[in-house]
Amino acid sequence: MLDWVRVIDSNGIIIYANKAMQDDFNHPIIGKKCYEVFCQKEPCDNCISRMVATDGKIHEKEEQFGDRYFSVKSSPIKDKNGDIIAVVEVLRDITNEKILNQKLIQQNKQLKDDINIAKKIQMSFLPTNLKQNKVNFSFIYNPCEELGGDFLDIFMIDEDHMGLYIADVAGHGITASLLTVFLRSSFNKTTLSPAVALTELYNEFNAVGFDEDLYITVFYAILDFKNNAITYANAGHSTSPIVFNNTRFEILRSAGLPICNWSEKASYTEKRSKLYKKDRVFFCTDGIIEARNSNDEQFGEERLLKILTSEKESPDVVLNHIICEACEFMGKECSNCSFDDDITMVLLEIK
Repeated sequence: MLDWVRVIDSNGIIIYANKAMQDDFNHPIIGKKCYEVFCQKEPCDNCISRMVATDGKIHEKEEQFGDRYFSVKSSPIKDKNGDIIAVVEVLRDITNEKILNQKLIQQNKQLKDDINIAKKIQMSFLPTNLKQNKVNFSFIYNPCEELGGDFLDIFMIDEDHMGLYIADVAGHGITASLLTVFLRSSFNKTTLSPAVALTELYNEFNAVGFDEDLYITVFYAILDFKNNAITYANAGHSTSPIVFNNTRFEILRSAGLPICNWSEKASYTEKRSKLYKKDRVFFCTDGIIEARNSNDEQFGEERLLKILTSEKESPDVVLNHIICEACEFMGKECSNCSFDDDITMVLLEIK
């Protein structure tokens, strides 16, 4: 539809209308009051033509006439002495844009509602009410968006074995959240072999047929309380957990392909280390290490390890201290601090 153009005199009478406007009306409009052509008995409450006639400035607004929406722009017409003698109005039909915008608002609201539900589901998957009679542990799960790409789970396999995995899904948002649902629902929590669990997860991922751009890194460890040991395997997770106490420091290094469909088969190497009373084991994703300050410097492993090896407080206190130190490093207040990536950490202490 072509724009409508009309000229209104100081009495609010239309003294000119372009052909497009006259053709769209089935009755004469020249000589009519500006509001009468839209079947209104009174002037608009926010009449911008009167504003233009008063202050000489250009004014714009949106106006609805019937079931149609218009963008209205009014400008002054002046004589050679600079006095305002009339106002020219340009009316552009924006009905389609307005309807589309209303649909987008409704769709966004629905999407936000869906995301809130997905967030509640994702948060409900986090470990709760686990007995800590053999180990003290605490974790922090802080997604940078409403839906995170990190995930963790801690569970008892039997009375002598506890399973713990930490994972980082490619991306953020709904897709990443759905992959964490797949991870939790497909993970074998009965086997005592981390390598077997990761192999089965890899095969299941390939059977589903996810896109090649999607993948999950997972580090899975099983704590054997009867034999005081930790058995572990790694599916491409970039941050290796550490075991430490006052006299020892061990990095749990292991290599393996991420959970993906880049190869038909994957094999995972299983390793085992001894655990001692008061040993602490720390797991994390790369978010805390890669937190950056205004100079584009990373918080880094060195700062993280310094806190871990020097703190003697309970696991929850230590993890909160790490968060506050990282926030201070970024120049932010600990009480009101956000990160550019998901932050996931687990710290446990053997009793």
